[in-house]
Amino acid sequence: MNIPTDLKYLKTHEYLRLEGDIATIGITDFAQDQLGDVVFVELPAVGRVLKAGEGAAVVESVKTASDIYSPVAGEVIEINSSLTDEPEKINAAPYGDGFLFKVRVSSVSGELIDAAAYRAVAEAEA
Repeated sequence: MNIPTDLKYLKTHEYLRLEGDIATIGITDFAQDQLGDVVFVELPAVGRVLKAGEGAAVVESVKTASDIYSPVAGEVIEINSSLTDEPEKINAAPYGDGFLFKVRVSSVSGELIDAAAYRAVAEAEA
């Protein structure tokens, strides 16, 4: 289970990479593994203003569909539009080319946990 220590996580299996006031958001390696082959992604519109904890996207796999929650409040400034044609990037590289969207952050959720705490959550659900 790949859980980078430089990221923050939600217990609902989203990750957050914060660089200045820009957050890159996606689902964790554990989440993509549990979902199985991702076949469709619904991303938020660029310009949409999100609240921390708000449903922002949907990832559908051969097994199920999962809501993706934003770990931060702010404006969506970029979506990973390549996922429209290649949703399998989420399975191949969830922390890289498989990211979902980027947000200009106005506030960060108090629900964020570090890698060690997220590992405990994932192991409890495995």
